[in-house]
Amino acid sequence: MRDAVIVDAVRTPIGRRGRALSEIHPAELSAHVLRALAERTGLDASTVDDVIWGCVSQVGEQAGSIARTAALAAGWPDSVPGVTLTRACGSSQQAVSFAAATVISGQNDVVVAGGVESMSRVPMGTASKNGEHFPASVLERYGVDSFSQGTGAEMMARKWALTRTTLDEYSLRSHEFAASATDAGAFTGQITPIAGLSQDEGIRRGGSLESLAKLPPAFDADGVIHAGNSSQISDGAGATLVTTSEYARARGWKPLVRIHTAVVAADDPVIMLTGPIAATAKALDRSGLSIDDIGAFEINEAFAPVPLAWQAETGAAIDRVNPLGGAIAVGHPLGGSGAILMTRLAHHMRDNGIRYGLQSMCEAGGMANATILELI
Repeated sequence: MRDAVIVDAVRTPIGRRGRALSEIHPAELSAHVLRALAERTGLDASTVDDVIWGCVSQVGEQAGSIARTAALAAGWPDSVPGVTLTRACGSSQQAVSFAAATVISGQNDVVVAGGVESMSRVPMGTASKNGEHFPASVLERYGVDSFSQGTGAEMMARKWALTRTTLDEYSLRSHEFAASATDAGAFTGQITPIAGLSQDEGIRRGGSLESLAKLPPAFDADGVIHAGNSSQISDGAGATLVTTSEYARARGWKPLVRIHTAVVAADDPVIMLTGPIAATAKALDRSGLSIDDIGAFEINEAFAPVPLAWQAETGAAIDRVNPLGGAIAVGHPLGGSGAILMTRLAHHMRDNGIRYGLQSMCEAGGMANATILELI
């Protein structure tokens, strides 16, 4: 039977909003990782059946199927097609899932899957101001005037009794772990430098509970969610090369990981951020694995309550959760984050001999992808 493997995965460093990567057109940011992936693997771009690319704000410079534009910007042959998709924050994780499905089914042999977001150049919310894409029927169904991830994070903190101190302690952990991983060279083999940037730009060293306590709540005057325990607005891109084990052997490629299980789930769209709990349960059920079989987890840190509530519900060992830090420390470039997290996870598994890894991300609308990778 055909399977799906990731031959290699590469990403840009993640840039802070308005900083190192903000002058780069998002199609050029995408093209940079496409070229790097081809160079690292010896990929003949003419053999690529499709480029499946995640991007959330598909307006302005990110409009017009940035997947195809990126392939052209990379100098790849005219024959290489591209398709752009959105599943909110999980867009490029979904791109990898779709890529896996097409190679397993035999529709394709070689797919490059990933994504991009330049939140500096195409600000969040540009595509839909004030939630105007929701019809009255949906708002009335849930008794709300709008849907807000920030409000959902506050609801999540209350439901799981997560105090501001607990959330801020977790946020400091994210920065500490990301800094340690950077200093240890954990990201060196996966990052392709650009614009003079070779490391994730958002990491802050030497933070304290006292400094975080000075930050005002962002969504509720009496709330616990603020800029310091939320993901950073940022720019970045990531790409993976997906094929079958048989095709990889024929080309002399040694894959990093096999895509063992890939699912998507949905939950309450008002609290919105609990999707990874449902998606993880679904992935484990489909895979036949237990939570203890998984040696590393990448649970996107959209807000600090997300991984903490997820860990409380799943019972995952906390030392296996986001061992390299997360989006609170390095940033969350929306459509690029899924591929960036998968790049981090696959390389971490390879570098540490971890057989199974699981990645999940909360997504607007209460959705979440979950993907289990298996080390080869």
